Amino acid sequence: MNTAGHPEATTRRGLELTPFRGLRYDPDRVGSLAAVTSPPYDVVVRPDGLHHLQSADPHNIVRLILPQAAAPGARSEQAADTLRAWLSEGVLSADPEPGLYVYEQRAGDGTLQRGIIGALRVSDPAEQAVLPHEDVMPHVVADRADLMRATSANLEPLLLTYRGDGSTAATADLVERTAHEPPLLSTTTEDGVSHRLWSLTDPSDLARIRTDLARHQALIADGHHRWATYRRLRAEHPSPSPWDYGLVLLVDTARYPLRVRAIHRLLHGLPVAKALTALDGLFRVRRLDVPLAGALETLADAARAGNAFLLAGDGAFHLVDRPDPGLLARTIRADRPAAWRALDATVLHATLLDHVWHVPEDDPSRIAYIHDTAATVTKAERDGGTAVLMHPVREEVVRDLARQGVTMPRKSTSFGPKPASGLVLRALDL
Repeated sequence: MNTAGHPEATTRRGLELTPFRGLRYDPDRVGSLAAVTSPPYDVVVRPDGLHHLQSADPHNIVRLILPQAAAPGARSEQAADTLRAWLSEGVLSADPEPGLYVYEQRAGDGTLQRGIIGALRVSDPAEQAVLPHEDVMPHVVADRADLMRATSANLEPLLLTYRGDGSTAATADLVERTAHEPPLLSTTTEDGVSHRLWSLTDPSDLARIRTDLARHQALIADGHHRWATYRRLRAEHPSPSPWDYGLVLLVDTARYPLRVRAIHRLLHGLPVAKALTALDGLFRVRRLDVPLAGALETLADAARAGNAFLLAGDGAFHLVDRPDPGLLARTIRADRPAAWRALDATVLHATLLDHVWHVPEDDPSRIAYIHDTAATVTKAERDGGTAVLMHPVREEVVRDLARQGVTMPRKSTSFGPKPASGLVLRALDL
């Protein structure tokens, strides 16, 4: 993905990536490194995926990033107790010296991604060092903040991208050279993706990377809520402090372009029949008696011509497209760029959720955001709700809006591959 990676004016502070002493699992204390990893917290499909990961190994990282207890405060304290126990038992231990970490993911379909994990200075929006492209949900930020306060740790890295050029050639060459050395750890997760990690501790290498990245800015590809949490916690602690930095994975997309996928919606308590009835006269609706793959192909074709969605949950797929122009004019803000007004996510949230279906986008009892397409359909059919399947937004649209300082509706995109959680953590008191 093309991010704003051109050299910045000398008065603007760019990316400041610093080394840290990574917390890592001791492979002799766990069943396997693969068994203790997890997707990022918001990708785990509850409750099925959570229970599966918990049973994979008693030390799986979900016990820290998604602790289970009746009350939110109790969940955070439970995670803190678990982290303290694992540290005292030697399940997790800190590397002997601070470093940056080269991280590689390789999949059987030919996907290869390499980047650098480090502690990034948490910057203010006005600096434009880190560009968000999506809005966040306050209750999720509050939940992540409670967890980070209680554990005093960054438990999983955000995924940020930058666009490398001649000024970052030294960093790119260092990443590639390191990837040909023996790694600190190597494992293959059950999805068939292999993960390798190396530590960079040489002062000259660290200085070279710091100089290279200082002239660049990054786009948040995955982790808007955690970045907002970093900013909240930094504001709570007098500077300088460890809270001035947050754990990130930085990927140069000039070398390793990311995939952009959609995030789907599951509307609880809204049967498909009722959702479709409310659309009468407002959108064109066509029933598709085809498998999921065929329905997604039809959605992709329709999305080229304008806003389009798939509804599912009653055993069929329903293509919803061609919204009434007058309806869009009444429900979508006129003070935003045309590209923002035309987004499927904008039409979904401003027109369908707010105006037609009256579903609050912040209420987890009414709506869930799910990355896996088939899982969204299955859950809708099982629970009697409505799955709203989205088509991915083009990456250049994301980039251009972010450069304008315009955020997209929350959960508009899913960039990947995402870093596995559990390979390296950052404790703020080390």
